[in-house]
Amino acid sequence: MLRAFAGLAAAMVMMASAQAQPAASPSRLDDIIQRGTLRVGMTGDYAPFSVVDKTTSGFRGFDVDMAEALGKALGVKVEYVKTAWPQMTNDLEADRFDIAMGGVSITLDRQKKGFFSIPIMREGKTPITRCTDVGKYQTLAEIDRAGTRVIVNPGGTNERFARAHVKNAEIKVFNDNTKIFDEIAKGDADLMMTDASETRYQQKLHPGVLCAVHPDQPFDFAEKAYWLQRDVALKFFVDQWLDIAMKDGSFKRIYAAWFE
Repeated sequence: MLRAFAGLAAAMVMMASAQAQPAASPSRLDDIIQRGTLRVGMTGDYAPFSVVDKTTSGFRGFDVDMAEALGKALGVKVEYVKTAWPQMTNDLEADRFDIAMGGVSITLDRQKKGFFSIPIMREGKTPITRCTDVGKYQTLAEIDRAGTRVIVNPGGTNERFARAHVKNAEIKVFNDNTKIFDEIAKGDADLMMTDASETRYQQKLHPGVLCAVHPDQPFDFAEKAYWLQRDVALKFFVDQWLDIAMKDGSFKRIYAAWFE
């Protein structure tokens, strides 16, 4: 009898303890599905990852197609939120979007603020210059000379890389990332060091004028991924979606449409 009473008392304590525990809060993944929209932060100035169409004012690019595919996998609509490289971290912390896409590089500073998906691309920084000057800018030592004009867009990894490695050459900050390569083409800057994927793309847009310098052998190692609010369930979903897309050929088809 005493043993039965003790067991009943223990069960009552466990029930009371369970009732005292607060209900688990829904994940951001649950919120997105319930809301019916995925908010995607994009700069719209980094072709071919994301650009703003001047005619429609909408976004287009590789990561726009990927965002639409992710929205379809989630069963929700995609809402694009305009951001900029210098303010992207603040926008993430202010919860203006659920995920940042559009050529975002993985950095440890960004990792402190949110989660990254599995990498979608591995590359690094390499120069792009006028085709007639390719031989002049093969190494960082050749670039970092007085009289060389290195152009950068503000607030991102390109400016950070340039300031870490350029001490003697001039660094020119140019605010319009959609026109920055025209500055090199017309001779107002000598080169830009940016992601190898971008140098290949701009080389295609400026045939015979601008050339990527050894894009297969960049100066450093970097990865691109999707930058998420700190939610485990959302990260697991995005990672699984990417893994499937990379194995079933859908990622390759979207990639080929913009990069090949």
